[in-house]
Amino acid sequence: MPVTEQNFEQLVQQYEKLVYTICFQLTRNPHTAQDLAQEAFLSAYTHRESCDEANLKPWLCRIATNKAKDYLKSAYNRKVDLTDDDEDVHYSLYATPPPEDITIEKDQLSQIASVVRSLKEPYLKVAVFYFLEEKSVEEIAQLLERPPKTVHTQLYRAKQMLQKKLIEGGISRGTV
Repeated sequence: MPVTEQNFEQLVQQYEKLVYTICFQLTRNPHTAQDLAQEAFLSAYTHRESCDEANLKPWLCRIATNKAKDYLKSAYNRKVDLTDDDEDVHYSLYATPPPEDITIEKDQLSQIASVVRSLKEPYLKVAVFYFLEEKSVEEIAQLLERPPKTVHTQLYRAKQMLQKKLIEGGISRGTV
């Protein structure tokens, strides 16, 4: 049974946090994530007849993921053109953060990498593969010849340890 206008509001209320979280996890920007979540729901509303109610959650997750991925692909190459009509001068500004922000971020990433590498086994390899090399749980399980469920458990525990160490070290909690 397709989604109707009447039950779409209920759908938004039920999944708005999930859709926002997906967008935020991919973009790491709360404002962008909010905009993308709205775009995802707009797209879902526009195409609501094409989805069966039994598949709503994965359908919305896929829309949110695609919106965030599309944004990331386009944002990297996006330019802002400023035109001075009087002199017909064109400037091109690339969306790059100020140098001090880049330096601070590199320093924080270095601190986080050090904390990740300070973990003991069996959490060390799992954390390095996941956080530093950005491998999926399935890839890690295959590399370490461990069941995916074990990797999930070890990753969960590693995250808890990392959060504790990062808070103790004065690095913000939202990093892991």
